[in-house]
Amino acid sequence: MKAAVDGGALPLPPADLLSDASLFIDFDGTLVDLIDQPDQVVADDALIALLARLLDRRADGLALVSGRSIEQLDRMLGPIAQRIALSGSHGCEHRWNGILAHPVRPAALDDVEDRLRGFAGAHPGVVVEPKSFGVALHYRHAPAAEIAAHEQARLLGEMFGLAVQPGKMVVELRVPGGDKGAAVRRMMGRPIMAGTRPIFIGDDWTDEAGFQAASDLGGFGVLVGPLRETAALYGLPDSAAVRAWLGGEGA
Repeated sequence: MKAAVDGGALPLPPADLLSDASLFIDFDGTLVDLIDQPDQVVADDALIALLARLLDRRADGLALVSGRSIEQLDRMLGPIAQRIALSGSHGCEHRWNGILAHPVRPAALDDVEDRLRGFAGAHPGVVVEPKSFGVALHYRHAPAAEIAAHEQARLLGEMFGLAVQPGKMVVELRVPGGDKGAAVRRMMGRPIMAGTRPIFIGDDWTDEAGFQAASDLGGFGVLVGPLRETAALYGLPDSAAVRAWLGGEGA
């Protein structure tokens, strides 16, 4: 991981780099803006149309790699989700061509969800988001609860043997094992993607493993949002810029 340069910025990715590339794209904060109520995110018509164009141009060379569960991605994207290779739950579950692979959901997650709801009840503004293989605690509306939220997650992770996954104004308890880098390596092993240049586009710290995997496999990462320490080679300012770049003639 390289350090951000004082006063600098990552260069914008040239459009021609999309040729002969496999795309691995985060969802929240990358294709859609982050919002205060994560369960209310729905892909808009323009995004659905963009994904359809990308599928037409590169067939199986498109994957969404998200901290969301595949169930959530299906709900937010609608029918087009069935045509896209998906990796959900931070690389713990995968679906391609209708074949789904996922771990066993720990029964402890139900207990963890109950405890986190108790925490949220004591911290107004904190939101609990249940997932297929994890539970997330969002404190975007209650930034003063950040330290307490992370400490609660740490304690529950130790108690129940779950991984603790921090993110932007969120901390999640999830099934151990897997990350977005592992998801990239897994999908790049498919014959349809082998030999192409992997490009990983994401905004959060959880995307760094994807950036590093893409770099290791001869590609690069694209960081969305403000400059920070990162393994990404290029940068884009926001989700609108991501859509514009992906919609260029080189895509």
